[in-house]
Amino acid sequence: MLIIKKTEEAISSLYLRQPHFVLIHGLSGGSWCWYKIRCLMENSGYKVSCLDLKGAGVDRSDPNTVLDFQDYNQPLMDFMSALPDNEQVILVGHSAGGLSVTQATYKFAKKISLAVYVAATMLKTGYLTDQDVKDGVPDLSEFGNAAYDLEFGLGADQPPTTAVVKKELQRKIIYHTSPQEDSTLAAMLLRPGPIQALQSARFSEENDDIDTVPRVYITTLYDRVVRPEQQDAMIKRWPPSKVYVLESDHSPFFSTPFVLFGLLVRAAASVECTLEI
Repeated sequence: MLIIKKTEEAISSLYLRQPHFVLIHGLSGGSWCWYKIRCLMENSGYKVSCLDLKGAGVDRSDPNTVLDFQDYNQPLMDFMSALPDNEQVILVGHSAGGLSVTQATYKFAKKISLAVYVAATMLKTGYLTDQDVKDGVPDLSEFGNAAYDLEFGLGADQPPTTAVVKKELQRKIIYHTSPQEDSTLAAMLLRPGPIQALQSARFSEENDDIDTVPRVYITTLYDRVVRPEQQDAMIKRWPPSKVYVLESDHSPFFSTPFVLFGLLVRAAASVECTLEI
């Protein structure tokens, strides 16, 4: 019986030590964005969780009622809180999902072995300054002042509550090097994103545990949403431990899934998960 028990404990420990990737979508997206990466990871034996933030994906909350970043990011906070204390995960955030990763890292540093930002907003304090906005907020002005469809859930005289890139511009802006079938899928599934919630993201009151978690940034050279110069500015202001470069549009999970998968596995191999058992 003692041998069986020790064997079970060894198997359990080995399972916990297998890289567990937690994938976080950007504004207007959902867990569906990661379907290619999820297949590659699971077929290769990795554990992977894809989450829908509030008002996104299959979460049926009205995004016009999601006005606070904590509320928007609560599904990730609940997921992290439910993890056993002796389990660590690799958080991967795309685009505005970088803000979600940063908040989770502040609150659950000991449960995170690595934070990966994929063409993502990587701001240590959130949106506190004009420079934060300049570096982290997409500038689609070259596509005209009406690149977004906006909704005004608090009234026409109030700031917009949600935004989504207009359907006729989505492929040109977000998916211009991605397969046509993926941009078609995205056009069917994208939902208005709660921009007021994102604008309220603030991390200045948090503790300094975030600096104990290694970070990796994956840049996208042909990005028309979070532009390469914005990504470079965020990397310079808050340097990660490693930077990888992808020849991709804003959606490498569609345009270069095999290369992105390889970089995520490579990044995971570069860190050692230390568990308190």
